[in-house]
Amino acid sequence: MQKLKDFIKKYYEGLAYLFFGGLATLLNLVVFAAFQAAFGTAFAAGIGNVLDNIICILFAYWTNRTFVFKSTNTGKAILAEFGQFVSCRIATMVMDQVIIWLGISVLGPVVSFSSANPQLWAMGVKLFSQVIVIVSNYVFSKLLIFKKK
Repeated sequence: MQKLKDFIKKYYEGLAYLFFGGLATLLNLVVFAAFQAAFGTAFAAGIGNVLDNIICILFAYWTNRTFVFKSTNTGKAILAEFGQFVSCRIATMVMDQVIIWLGISVLGPVVSFSSANPQLWAMGVKLFSQVIVIVSNYVFSKLLIFKKK
């Protein structure tokens, strides 16, 4: 039992990021799927994806600040931290949007099996995009936003 406690203590930040990043990714995929089911793939891949990302950015900031990196910033420092977080997440949102557009609008029509089930193809593209985004977000968070002083 002590070995498990030591392991968790040693790797807490990475484990917490994986857990809460996983929750944020799950939230992202669920909202994307809900938009897709309610309004269609075109909406989910466009405006819906932007709205989806905004929801997830707010959720991720709260969980990263509170549970993962345990930031203690207050006052102007918290505003700067939030600004950096949102700026980096907007960058990865743009990356997500480009991957979604390329995967669904450009590559989708070329790949024959994507026409058999376009919703499933879109969800696969979204999942692929989330892997790229979560790794990028960790690097931004660790090196730029919540760096230890």
